[in-house]
Amino acid sequence: MNNDKVLRILVVLPLYGGSLPVGRFCVSALRAMGHLVEVFEAPDFHSAYNAIDDLKITADRHQYIQNTFLQMLSQAVLAKVETFEPDMVLAMAQAPLTHQALKRMRKDNVKTAMWFVEDFRLFTYWQSFAPFYDVFAVIQKEPFISELNKIGVNNVLYLPLAAQPDFHRPIELNTGDARKYGGDVSFMGAGYPNRRMAFRKLIHHGLKIWGSEWDGDHVLEPYVQLNGRRVSSEECVKIFNGSKINLNLHSSIHADQLVSGGDFINPRTFELAACGAFQLVDRRTLMEDAFTEGELAHFDSLEDLDHKIRYFLANPEERQAYASRGRERVLRDHTYTVRMQSLIDFTAETYPQWPAARSNDDVFGPDFPEELKNDTMQLIKKLGLPVKVGFDDLVKAVRAQNGELSPIDTAILFLDEWKRIYSK
Repeated sequence: MNNDKVLRILVVLPLYGGSLPVGRFCVSALRAMGHLVEVFEAPDFHSAYNAIDDLKITADRHQYIQNTFLQMLSQAVLAKVETFEPDMVLAMAQAPLTHQALKRMRKDNVKTAMWFVEDFRLFTYWQSFAPFYDVFAVIQKEPFISELNKIGVNNVLYLPLAAQPDFHRPIELNTGDARKYGGDVSFMGAGYPNRRMAFRKLIHHGLKIWGSEWDGDHVLEPYVQLNGRRVSSEECVKIFNGSKINLNLHSSIHADQLVSGGDFINPRTFELAACGAFQLVDRRTLMEDAFTEGELAHFDSLEDLDHKIRYFLANPEERQAYASRGRERVLRDHTYTVRMQSLIDFTAETYPQWPAARSNDDVFGPDFPEELKNDTMQLIKKLGLPVKVGFDDLVKAVRAQNGELSPIDTAILFLDEWKRIYSK
C-alpha cells in the first residue's frame, strides 16, 4: 500500500495484563507513523470489573454478571467504531471483544486484527476467537500456524514482539536511582518455577529480583525488591540501564527445565537490547530469526549461566560490545514501527480493496482561506501527518488532541463546521 496513506486505526486495549504495555507501544508507533489513532481504554473499567468479585453472590450469577459486563464493553467498542469509522480495529490479547461484536464489524466491512502475544499452549482461547478476526498475528510459528489453519484461520501473520526506541533507550541514572535500581546482576519478571529453582543457586552473585509472584520462597525473599510489587514500564528501563548484567530467563512451568528451548521471544529481549543494556538470555528456537551470533550473549544451562555471570562481570568491554551490537539490530529490525508496518502491509496484501476509499477532500481545496495555509502546514507537521492529508482526517487529528485549542486548531474546527452547514 502507499506509505503516505493515512489510516484510521482503533486500538482496543485489554482490561489488564502483559499485552497492555504492548498495546500502548503500538499506539505510540502508529501515531509516530502519521496515522490517526483512537484508543479504547479498557483499563478504565478494570476497577468496576473487579468490583463484581465483592458482590457475595452465587457462582452462576457472578459469571452471568461478568459476561454481561464484558458484553457492555464490547458494545462500547462498537460505538467507538461507529463514531471514528476506522480502517482497522487492532485488538490486543484479552481485549474485551465478543463474537457478536466481531461479526458486526465484519458485516460492516471494518477490518479487525488481533495481536496474540501469548503462548498458544497455555492460553487456548484463540481456538474460539481466531476465526472471527480478519488478521491474526502471532508470536509463534509451527505448530501454532498449522493448528490455526486446521480451524479455518489462514490469514496468519508471524509478528514477534519488539521495542519502542523513544521509550526503551539508554539513560543516565541519578545517584538515587542508581542506588535503588542499579546492581551487578538483576532479573525482572514473574516467579515461574524454573526461575525460582535457578535463582536459588545464583544468589551469591548479589542478585536483585524485580517483579511479582515471588511469595512463599524464603530463600529468595531477601533478594526480591519493592516488596514484590509489579514494576512499571518506566522502572523497567531504569533497572535495565542500571544493571551490569540483566538475566533474561524465559518462563517455564516446569521447575526441572531451566532452558525450555521454547519458541516465542519475550518482549524483554528486545527492550533490553534497545536500552543498550547487557543481557544473558536462554536460547530459543526462533532466536536465530531475530538475532545473529554475537548480537546477544546466550546460556544453555545453569552451570553455563553461573560461569558467564562471573566472566562478564569481569569483562565490561565485552558486555558493552554485545550491548552495542544488540541495540543496533533492534533499532533496525525490531521496533514497534517495523511491526505495525508489517501488519498494515500484510492486511493490504491479503485484502486488495483495503483500505476503502474515503470522500476526503484535500486540505487546501478551493475554499480554503489563503491566510491560513502557512499555519495549517505547521499544524500538519506538528501532528505528524503526511503533507497530503485529507481535510476530514486533519479535523479528527485536531479533535484528538489534549489541552487547550490553539488559534489554528480553532480555525480548522470552525472551517469544518462552516463546510458542514454550507454543504447542506
